[in-house]
Amino acid sequence: MGDRARGVVLYGLAALLLAAGVLWWFQTAPRQRVDPRLEQWRSNAQRLLPDLAGQEDAGAVALPAGAQHQVVSNIDGGEYTVWIICVGGTDSQVRVSLGSLADDSGRGLDCAGEHPPHHFSVGVGHRLRMNVSVGEAGPVVFRYAVVRLDG
Repeated sequence: MGDRARGVVLYGLAALLLAAGVLWWFQTAPRQRVDPRLEQWRSNAQRLLPDLAGQEDAGAVALPAGAQHQVVSNIDGGEYTVWIICVGGTDSQVRVSLGSLADDSGRGLDCAGEHPPHHFSVGVGHRLRMNVSVGEAGPVVFRYAVVRLDG
C-alpha cells in the first residue's frame, strides 16, 4: 500500500472516529426535564392577565419549588400599578416583595386554581425590583404587568 492510500485510510478512520464521538456526545447528553403542565399554566396566566393598555413592562417566568427570583423593570420614575398572578399545582404559592427581602414581608399569592390577578400601586424612582419566592410546592408560572398611573 502506498503512502497516498495509507493517508486516505488514516484520514477516513479519523473522520469516522470524530463522527462517532459527536454522535455519542449528543446521545448521552442529559435531557432537560420539563414539566408538561408549564405550557398550560403559561397559557392560563396569559389568559388571566393579558397584555394591558399602557403597560410599560410585562413578563412571565416559570419557577421551580423553593426558587428565589428577582424581576427588574427598567422604567421611568412615577406612580405605577403592578398586576401579578401565578398559576401552579395544588398547594403552590409565591410571595412577592419589593426592595430587600429582610425589609418587606411581601404579598402572598395562591397559585392553585383560577383566580383574578392581584394588583397594587407603587412609586418608582427608575427601576422596579420584585422578589418572587416560590413555596415548597412547585413549579409555578408567575406573570406580571406594570402600568403607569400618572400620565
